[in-house]
Amino acid sequence: MQPINIAIAGFGKIARDQHLPAIQADPNYRLVAIADPHASLSGVPNFPSLDALLENLPELDAVALCTPPQLRHSQACQALAAGKHVMLEKPPGATLSEVEDIKASATRANRSLFASWHSRYAPAVGHAAAWLSERRIERVNIEWKEDVRHWHPGQTWLWEPGGMGVFDPGINALSIATAILPRPFFLQTASLSVPENCQTPIAASLTFSDRDGLPIGAEFDFLQTGPQTWDIHVDTSVGRMTLAQGGSQLWIDDKLEYEGKDREYPGLYERFSQLIRTGQSDVDVTPLRHVADAFLNGRRTVAAPFSDSA
Repeated sequence: MQPINIAIAGFGKIARDQHLPAIQADPNYRLVAIADPHASLSGVPNFPSLDALLENLPELDAVALCTPPQLRHSQACQALAAGKHVMLEKPPGATLSEVEDIKASATRANRSLFASWHSRYAPAVGHAAAWLSERRIERVNIEWKEDVRHWHPGQTWLWEPGGMGVFDPGINALSIATAILPRPFFLQTASLSVPENCQTPIAASLTFSDRDGLPIGAEFDFLQTGPQTWDIHVDTSVGRMTLAQGGSQLWIDDKLEYEGKDREYPGLYERFSQLIRTGQSDVDVTPLRHVADAFLNGRRTVAAPFSDSA
């Protein structure tokens, strides 16, 4: 079987640290180009734009879009119209309506579209979903707190409309919760703390509930120093299950039941190749919908100005 000729559009930190090694390690792919006006990679052709990439590489099969979400709609539709399969980094677009239009474009082009949620491929997530499927869930508490200055230095687009602020990591937690909990859940309240010099929140406190009244709380913070917290606690009739370290560890009460190696992005690319080979798409917008609900219904408070150098 011939490898899939793939290019990366947008070659920033996530693309370099995660997408590139995942592609290089997967025999299903051949990396054939990079498209970025400010970054390049030796050993493959480099193009300043997606336009130039599509014009000069007719043998290209697929594009991984790692550009900021504000650019995803036009770029995805352009790549699909050119007959290319498309993977969308999370979030899949700046708005829900844009993602719906991208889906329609993929259908018209008869090409595979993958809205990727990398945290769902953390090693313990599947184990957590299986464990919870056989227990009665009583309460869920999500804690997703990290240091934005460490993980996203200089990424000013995070603080502009469409950048999502603390929901950029927070949506990872929501992508896991929507995968492991057995029923859909819905926003009840949201409190968003927005720096006075920014357009997006630096912290958020959310409550959700499903149709049976299950209480679900989430605390997101972009100013956590010291140890970072990426945990989901689920109280059940037989004890507490905790997905820790972003989904890499599964704890039952105080006992570590499972810990696996990081294969989030390799898992994404395995899934993408399956979709391409079988002519399917996978476009779940549920995590993005929860974020949109928080922006729509959240109560905003003004926080101190944010500076990368503080």
